[in-house]
Amino acid sequence: LSPRHHRTRTMPRTVLLNNVDHHDLRVVTRRGPEFGDDVMAVTTFPAEFRQLQAHHPIVFRKTPDGTGFEPVALLGLQEGQNLFLRPDGRWDAPVMPLALERLPFYIGRDGDELVVHVDLDSPRLNTTEGEPLFLPQGGSSDFLQRMNSVLLAIHQGLQTTPAFVAALLAHDLLEPFTCEATLGDGRHCALSGHYAVHEDRLAALDGATLAQLSRAGHLQAAYMAVASMSQLQALVARMEAADAGRA
Repeated sequence: LSPRHHRTRTMPRTVLLNNVDHHDLRVVTRRGPEFGDDVMAVTTFPAEFRQLQAHHPIVFRKTPDGTGFEPVALLGLQEGQNLFLRPDGRWDAPVMPLALERLPFYIGRDGDELVVHVDLDSPRLNTTEGEPLFLPQGGSSDFLQRMNSVLLAIHQGLQTTPAFVAALLAHDLLEPFTCEATLGDGRHCALSGHYAVHEDRLAALDGATLAQLSRAGHLQAAYMAVASMSQLQALVARMEAADAGRA
């Protein structure tokens, strides 16, 4: 990846990263709502499921255009809620979803070449605190090299998502689900509008179909998504603990 102009709805000043204009930039790596980390879910991809399934429920939501589905890792159960943010700025899990870790960097293209963009409006950026992006002589810092690896992993991982989702839909393996919880003060919380892999239908597939899914690399990811649903109760427990802490 090499550090071009790129725009999205949430990135009004995202530009090509380079070691001349951005030589002195640093990135604050602690986590908190003030950095935009207060999100309920982040996009993930099949190759990341193994790492995330021990900490986050992996579910599916409709794509923004409403024509398909995308896998996401749940960080909370309500919009604007991230239950993995600690008051001291640390991430409260052994791993962090790559889609969150890579901020404020994004992937773009210059012809056939992948390029790195940086969001100049990100509150993580400054010139006095955090991880430097470039060495004094202009080379990439270890931190920036790590971000390059993260962006490349995301790019490559997202290429596999359409085929994976298509396979799930072809075998009717996605079902809507609702997660409901009652907090200590009696308030009710319900998460809806998401989909999960149907465990019983997956188990009932014939051997030939299972072998086909396995050869395509989809079977392990499907079972990782199934296994991840055991983390829903842990997420509810986090929400109850956070709610009790605010009482």
